[in-house]
Amino acid sequence: MPFQLHPQLAKDCYYLGDFPLSALLLSKDANYPWYILVPKRAGISEAFQLSFEEQQQLHQESILLSHTLNEAFAADKMNIAALGNLVPQLHVHHIVRYTKDIAWPNPVWGFTKAQAYTQQSFSNTRKKTIRALSDSDFAAKP
Repeated sequence: MPFQLHPQLAKDCYYLGDFPLSALLLSKDANYPWYILVPKRAGISEAFQLSFEEQQQLHQESILLSHTLNEAFAADKMNIAALGNLVPQLHVHHIVRYTKDIAWPNPVWGFTKAQAYTQQSFSNTRKKTIRALSDSDFAAKP
């Protein structure tokens, strides 16, 4: 069975491109720079279901992404989580947090209504992200 992005992730996120294992998504909630890695493997809901090599690759992609976002967005804290309570497909959230963001210090889920990106703010965030990842194995969506 080929990989397909879960419909809820497709609805809630912009697709930015691919790492060797994972698709990189940007949440449509502009309250925070909020990214999601989704391993491109069908039928996977937990990291332990990946092969050992894929587990290592996911870990490397997650560390690279979190380090890059931390630098590019001058984060006060990086929140990284793989919950999957509502969307069973394995996906790992990487959320740039600031001590002055709307939800600080609480978790972002359900804290406030999602703020939509404007066309300009989405374009700026996308360019900033792709530029920051340009020295990695990330292949941006054209």
